Amino acid sequence: MTPTRREFLGWTAAAAATTTAAARAATAAAPASPIIDTHVHLWEPAKQRLLWLEKGSELDRNALWDDYLKAAAGLDVVKAVYMEVDVDPSQHEAEARMVLDQCRKGDTALCAAVIGGRPAFEGFAAYIEPLAKDPAVKGVRQVLHGPPTPAGYCLQEAFVKGVRRLGELGLCFDLCMRHAELADGAKLIEQATGTRFVLDHCGNPPVFGDLAAWKRDVDRIAALPNVVGKVSGIVASAKGRSWKADDLAPVIHHMIEAFGPDRVMFGGDWPVCTLGAPLRDWVNALSEIVRDRKAEDQRKLFHDNAAKFYRLV
Repeated sequence: MTPTRREFLGWTAAAAATTTAAARAATAAAPASPIIDTHVHLWEPAKQRLLWLEKGSELDRNALWDDYLKAAAGLDVVKAVYMEVDVDPSQHEAEARMVLDQCRKGDTALCAAVIGGRPAFEGFAAYIEPLAKDPAVKGVRQVLHGPPTPAGYCLQEAFVKGVRRLGELGLCFDLCMRHAELADGAKLIEQATGTRFVLDHCGNPPVFGDLAAWKRDVDRIAALPNVVGKVSGIVASAKGRSWKADDLAPVIHHMIEAFGPDRVMFGGDWPVCTLGAPLRDWVNALSEIVRDRKAEDQRKLFHDNAAKFYRLV
């Protein structure tokens, strides 16, 4: 059947739109710069006590370096920073030793680590001081958005003291907390001005909800000079949703505007990101969102700022 002129024009317009979208996607298929992934998790449930990991859940599987390489295939990941996986505190040292052994081999992109620790624990200084001598150890994280960490936990005197000790050792502290408690995070940062901080996962915003309070609190944190923002984690909140880059854009643009182009860095959050999308899709979405920013600022986000902050050579 011969198409009508209206049908022909409709098909032509649709084809043009598809071609434009495809071309745009291809352009944003990967950042124009190499990538330093500042947030890579590795774990083996059979060997580690991961009390947060629900049996039979999507993440209840091995997440090994070879698996990460498959997920990152085609992406120009030149360096990677291991991020602790919230093991039982009794396994902190074993976890740290495991990843530091991998970093020392020097045969992969994995070159540094943010290790697990409990700043408020009585033995924290004795635990962290020997590990801090290893140049691959860049910082410590304690996840603050789950039990047994109620609101205000990070403002306890012992916790603040432990975080200050990190600064004295030249280490940073990663803030991973509920967005409703970001004001507590700001107070902690203000009490430990000699310590450098990283705000993980954009402050865990309600990506698909009201961002007003989150924006206010991120602005307060970003105004402090000893903290950088990690653009990571938010794609996992899209679990079960049909999402697009535009859904994530308000959070990402606000992070960059609040912290400025010199104080933001990319994190893949693999394999947790797979709850919302494969690693490649997350990178592509972020590339699409920032594609109109200066090339040098894109490179800072994906590579340069992390190299500088973590002193990666």
